[in-house]
Amino acid sequence: MSLKDILVHVDSSHHCKARLDAAAALAARHGARLTGLFVRTTPHVPQFVMSQLGPEVTQAQRRFADEAATKARALFDEATVRAGVAAEFRAPEGELLDTLVLHARYSDLIVAGQYDRRDDNMADEREAADHVILDSGRPVMVVPYAGHFPVIGETVMVAWNASREATRAVNDALPLLRQARIVHVLAVNPRHNGVNGHGDIPGADIASHLARHGVNAVAEHVVARDVDAGNMLLSRATDEGADLIVMGAYGRSRLRELVLGGATWHILNHMTVPVMMGH
Repeated sequence: MSLKDILVHVDSSHHCKARLDAAAALAARHGARLTGLFVRTTPHVPQFVMSQLGPEVTQAQRRFADEAATKARALFDEATVRAGVAAEFRAPEGELLDTLVLHARYSDLIVAGQYDRRDDNMADEREAADHVILDSGRPVMVVPYAGHFPVIGETVMVAWNASREATRAVNDALPLLRQARIVHVLAVNPRHNGVNGHGDIPGADIASHLARHGVNAVAEHVVARDVDAGNMLLSRATDEGADLIVMGAYGRSRLRELVLGGATWHILNHMTVPVMMGH
């Protein structure tokens, strides 16, 4: 498998330019076509309210959406021309989450932005990354709202827990892992037995599998029962100088993670480098 179609979510947030630059650089590195998707959403206003306010409100909403789409396209064109990649811009009208998932299903990889509660322009995107990860059937790369990421995939950390979700994420990430200088396969507090067991040397089997695909993979594991997996992954990613984390998402239900916490929830809320997730 190779990356031929990359979809990037374009919005009006303050962080969109950095996300577009990262997606364009990724497309250039893999020779992929980059599609920018801006969803023109209009707030739902009850009919009895519209009857009092008149058609001017709807017209104003459409003008605002059109202006936002024009600005988004200018940012997208600037990033893709600078990177020299084949590109297409789409600005359909519709409900944000469902439209994102629909277009994502026809791409090899989706690039989305981390939700920033302090940015009013991302008010409708609180569950955008979650929704695409869970419902699109495609891998999703989430770019942090803080920082710039001109290089993604030189030094990669794979969060390996021998689960179905992690297996899917590793397989989806193969095009990136093959091009990486080094891939650290990290198992946190591994179990040796059972269906999600790691064997005598945690991470060794998946590292050997990756090596047969031409990946320079190194198996590592850490035991720290007093530190949760999410914090440990981010800490080790910093120590190793990783510019990308690859991991499975929501090994248990999303609701349970929201209530009890979990690695996926923690990473999505505290990421410091781009994270590629599969479910």
